[in-house]
Amino acid sequence: MSSDVFLIILLASIMHAIWNGMVKKHPDKIVAVSAIVFGHVPISIVFIFFSPVISLEAIPYLVASALIHQGYNWYLLSSYKFGELTKVYPIARGFGPLVATIISISILGLVLNKFLLLSIFCICLGIMLIGYYDKAKLNNKKILKYSLFTGFFIGIYSLLDGYGARISSSSLNYTSWLFIAVAFFFALVLKLKKKDIVFKKVFNEGKYIFWIGGTLSYVIYAIVIWGFTKAPIPLVGALRETSIFFSLVIGYFFLKEKISPTKFISIIIIAIGAIGLKIIDF
Repeated sequence: MSSDVFLIILLASIMHAIWNGMVKKHPDKIVAVSAIVFGHVPISIVFIFFSPVISLEAIPYLVASALIHQGYNWYLLSSYKFGELTKVYPIARGFGPLVATIISISILGLVLNKFLLLSIFCICLGIMLIGYYDKAKLNNKKILKYSLFTGFFIGIYSLLDGYGARISSSSLNYTSWLFIAVAFFFALVLKLKKKDIVFKKVFNEGKYIFWIGGTLSYVIYAIVIWGFTKAPIPLVGALRETSIFFSLVIGYFFLKEKISPTKFISIIIIAIGAIGLKIIDF
């Protein structure tokens, strides 16, 4: 992985942890998640006019990803109801790259150096240990179930977006149309769930998240999708999830969540994996 891609994805990982912290801190998780989803739309509309139009071949990937994102949004929201940010976030984010890696190798025929695979595994293992290794929460199956489902959707939409962006004429235009589609389908989901009042609440209680969090989230994923076009999807996906370190900082300093010594050991494992992705040529 080239140095510029490596550093840019790391920057995106820092920003990714910030908006997740904003969602967790907000008292109404439906409003917070909705504000992020709908907050993507204004900046998406702007960039549609400043980037080449995507190819028709990329549209099926875009639509499929937009639908898969609905599962991600809903399970993420449900996960935060049952667990702290430092438990939910690591399990979900660590499981996503594993899903993408397994599918890429077993179904899509991707071949990776065994040391790269080990690096990906280290990152995912270290991340998931942070959320899982808490004896007080080990028996809470709801946290684990919802977090793993969230991670599964992350892995699937990452692959769809990676391949979709590669065959589109512009990863930025692809990202913009993707988020508009995601917002449209999410609005339908809220309607079916009879949570129409959320639309009004977003602008009354979630303005800050809508404008700041939504824009930040757009920039982050636009960077990630660009990264998918420059390096193997599992590598970019795994590196992106090193954001867990910054999530821990946010959880500790701003959300008053505890960090155990085991979590620091996990950080070392993650660091080893991240270094491996940088120094091993694929």
